[in-house]
Amino acid sequence: MAEGSERDAVPERWNAAGADGMWMDMALDPRFATRTAPEGERATLLQYLQRYRLTMEMKCADLDTAQLASRSVPPSTMSLLGLIRHMADVERHWFRRVMAQSDPPFLYWSEDVPDAEWLGAVADPALVDDAWRAWRGEVAFAEKFVDDSPDLAVKGFNPDGTSVALRSVLVHMIEEYARHCGHADMLRERIDGRIGQ
Repeated sequence: MAEGSERDAVPERWNAAGADGMWMDMALDPRFATRTAPEGERATLLQYLQRYRLTMEMKCADLDTAQLASRSVPPSTMSLLGLIRHMADVERHWFRRVMAQSDPPFLYWSEDVPDAEWLGAVADPALVDDAWRAWRGEVAFAEKFVDDSPDLAVKGFNPDGTSVALRSVLVHMIEEYARHCGHADMLRERIDGRIGQ
């Protein structure tokens, strides 16, 4: 096989549920385990956000380190591993830095290195483990912050001093995950052909 030809090979499209084109059997999909519609603003926002977080995990499932680090849509620096790192910093920014008003350093993002969270996403098992640990830690912090907040009007403050309500942050996080789950769909399909809803 000529150099680069394996990289250029297009995988056959597939899904785990058979011919219906779904990512997986809906009865087994953890995103829809409750099967009940949420009641109220808080429950609705949290359920949507939880589903998108699960979707991000599912899009990365069953891939090896090299596949997770694969930048499969040249010339983009984006990879699934980069998405995990990026979302860890997004969660950290909005919930720790803005809402909780603490000042931890970013995990991967850097003012000095453009695309640091993406370019640093290389095929190293320790980096993959670190990214998952960081992302899960930031998600846990965010979930606890929201659980401990008396209502969605709680205010945080952006670096420029402007205030933002928790409800706006939750909507933004849904938007952020929705956008990146679309990227993850394309990245995953290019890696191993797995399609999804």
